[in-house]
Amino acid sequence: MTISEIKQIIKSNQDDIAFVIGNGINRYPNNPNALSWDDLLIQLWDKVSLQTLTKRPNGISLTEFYDILELENTRETNLQKEVTKLMSDWTPLSHHQLIIDKIRAIDAPILTTNFEETFAKTFDYKQLKIPESKFTDFYPWTTYHGNKQLHHPTAGFGVWYINGMIHYHRSIRLGLSHYMGSVERARNFIHKGNEERLFSGKNIVHWKGYNTWLQIIFNKSLFIFGLGLEENETFLRWLLIERIKYFKRFPNRRHKGWYLQKRSNNGTDAGKKFFLERIGFEVIEVDDYSDLYEHIWQ
Repeated sequence: MTISEIKQIIKSNQDDIAFVIGNGINRYPNNPNALSWDDLLIQLWDKVSLQTLTKRPNGISLTEFYDILELENTRETNLQKEVTKLMSDWTPLSHHQLIIDKIRAIDAPILTTNFEETFAKTFDYKQLKIPESKFTDFYPWTTYHGNKQLHHPTAGFGVWYINGMIHYHRSIRLGLSHYMGSVERARNFIHKGNEERLFSGKNIVHWKGYNTWLQIIFNKSLFIFGLGLEENETFLRWLLIERIKYFKRFPNRRHKGWYLQKRSNNGTDAGKKFFLERIGFEVIEVDDYSDLYEHIWQ
């Protein structure tokens, strides 16, 4: 697909689109200050363990490795606080500014799996909350960064944090146990604890997740980039499965999906492509990371 065709997708769907962005945007172009999740975990390992590790061993996922870190943490270091320290001084680069300016111009929401405030630092942001919504610093799902008050999450531009906010260190989700907690919380919102009443009440504005970023997942077309969405992304993958279940039950409420990635010499991972296409996403490959983080936004 050409750059102009990708631009047309955004333009044609700008009234019904949200962007899901991962850590890839921070690592481009070979940003020495940005950490991969592997690098982050190894740095945490050095803080809590006497055993030397230079890389995550094969056969253990990122999320499982974090839980092992917690078990290894005999020094009682607060790992979530350490994560916020490592990311506190991250600043946006020119491509961050380019992308966020474009998304703000079309007044679309952003969902990010990142914790830091790099996106928010591209504009004069405020930390805001949906009015009359409940708050917990473990799951600040009604809180976002933006420049205007929104009365519901799909109403316009805002930066929403799927895996926690750096401002609330207890919200940071890194381990498999953390992800399972998020799944349990979201499941209670989506299903009301009754499997037989799948998505009961989901179509009305008073369902339990209406004031949270979950509303965006189920009620916007999703444009995903900068996100590996590998097998360890347990929580988000589960949400996308729930999303397609909802659309199959209520076909007239279906929204679109696109997943963008750089073309690999080895081709797209067959399993990931199979997964994405079955849950309603068109997989789009670009020739270079500059296409992903610059050219389609110019």
